[in-house]
Amino acid sequence: MFCYLFYYTGRQTFGFAIPGIEEELGLSKTSLGWASATLLWCYALGQAVNGNLGDAFGGRRMMSLGAVLSFGLNWVVSFATRLPGLVIPWGLNGFAQSMGWAPGSRVLSNWFPSTERGRVYGLYTFAAGSSSVLAFAMSTLILDLELNWRWIFRLPVLLLLFAGIVYYVVARDRPEELGFPALEPEVEGSPVERSRDRYLAALTNGRFVTASVAIGFQNLARYGLLIWVPVHFLGSDWRSSDAKWVAVALPVGMALGALSSGYLSDRLFRGNRSKVIQLFLGLAALSSFAMYGLPRESAYGVPLLFLCGFFAYGPQAAFWALCPDLLGRARAGTGTGVMNAFAYLFAGFGEPLIGWTIESNGDQTELVFLIVGGACILGALVSLGIRR
Repeated sequence: MFCYLFYYTGRQTFGFAIPGIEEELGLSKTSLGWASATLLWCYALGQAVNGNLGDAFGGRRMMSLGAVLSFGLNWVVSFATRLPGLVIPWGLNGFAQSMGWAPGSRVLSNWFPSTERGRVYGLYTFAAGSSSVLAFAMSTLILDLELNWRWIFRLPVLLLLFAGIVYYVVARDRPEELGFPALEPEVEGSPVERSRDRYLAALTNGRFVTASVAIGFQNLARYGLLIWVPVHFLGSDWRSSDAKWVAVALPVGMALGALSSGYLSDRLFRGNRSKVIQLFLGLAALSSFAMYGLPRESAYGVPLLFLCGFFAYGPQAAFWALCPDLLGRARAGTGTGVMNAFAYLFAGFGEPLIGWTIESNGDQTELVFLIVGGACILGALVSLGIRR
């Protein structure tokens, strides 16, 4: 949790930099949408690879290495003067960032049994949501200090570097490495399985693939909010906008939503993750449609944006708990990586679509909420096929 608390400072600050990059480098929203998509697709590719490597070599090394590499690549991005100088290191940063979540999930699955997974993954996802709060707050503070967009890629990631080093020193992959007894073995999977077998087990499991498509729509909605809500509230007068702090309500809602859904899936729904997913995504769609019709300066913006984040991100804890639930603990890293690859492939398609839609309609940034609401509805419908 401590390490992932700082991971998003390496990739979720981009939306706050968009107005400054547009102004200084003369790039369009559509082009910047493709730059964001590059990171997400490289992240998806990395998830498919690094989750399996986490199963094979342990999550501790992978997660720490990803933090250090992401720190360096963010600094490279901060010196960009043209689109290629922005896109190439930002894409490589996506791959580095993918070394965190799935390997970290494998470590958790080694330490906690199935009866605790909803809460444990809820706490882990809460740390990720809190990381979004940190990334949003630090980016907003940098703009308040009247530093230019380049410092958005330089200052927040100092915390990520520190967290990666601390994690490597403190964490261990398995309980037995610290003298505790290992968890009881599970029926599914084997610690000595080959990589090919782990991938086949994931991709031939119908309920798991259905869950992976559902999280794709959920993550499209999530990143639509994370990248374009700051653009919406910064507005054209982005340097002195009084509304920019409103955007912080989004990740605060996301953090608390993740914590709540993990607990609900364990206790209220007794491990039936799909019901939690459907409930949260349905309410996320309603919240997003309400945001579309709301003026930027409305006093209802903060509570409604909080609800958007709460319900749009909340289902993630239930999704991640499905990986060891459906595939077994020995395949948890591979399963998490494959599922996250689906999630970020979908999210990558959403970024240029949203950028193009806004630009083609006279910079009506509120259109992001219509696209997000539609994606949430599709995710809820697909999740009907999970049926644990």
